[in-house]
Amino acid sequence: MKRIRQIVLYMAVALGANTAMADTSALEALRDGDMKKLNFHASPAAAPLTEFTRADGSTGTLADFQGRHVVLNFWATWCAPCRAEMPTLSNLQSEMGGEDFEVVTIATGRNAPTAMAKFFDEIGVDNLPLHTDPKSALARAMGVFGLPITVILDPEGNEIARLQGDAHWDSESAKAIIAALVAADGGS
Repeated sequence: MKRIRQIVLYMAVALGANTAMADTSALEALRDGDMKKLNFHASPAAAPLTEFTRADGSTGTLADFQGRHVVLNFWATWCAPCRAEMPTLSNLQSEMGGEDFEVVTIATGRNAPTAMAKFFDEIGVDNLPLHTDPKSALARAMGVFGLPITVILDPEGNEIARLQGDAHWDSESAKAIIAALVAADGGS
């Protein structure tokens, strides 16, 4: 934990106060293990405002999450790698979620709400949202053509990084990257 704090302090100084202008090579240096698959974009790309269905049946857009960093995961109930990855996303939310950071999960394609709830129940996840993208409109708008896909959004709602396939989002490397991003934007 002391090493993570040192890395975060270094990263906050190295990145300055604006991740949009950040030198991604410093963040890339934090990638280890599965996080080596995380690709930072040369420049942020605005996330689409395509609607998705919230767990309560209302509609939302990714703009609803502006003001915080978001790890946005696209998944499906039939996706075996998603089943392995989801508990690590849950752990990341438990450990780091708050005012400055949130894990958001969106099941894309045909995923019955009862099947989604059963999926989460079977793997012991109770702290992530059961949002859905039933016609894959948001997934298509974001160029998601396989599952799982996870993107990182900055507080302005821009995609700054993407990881294709499953990963251990509760790894020390993942937590150091998220902590550095949040610290660079003045988060706690």
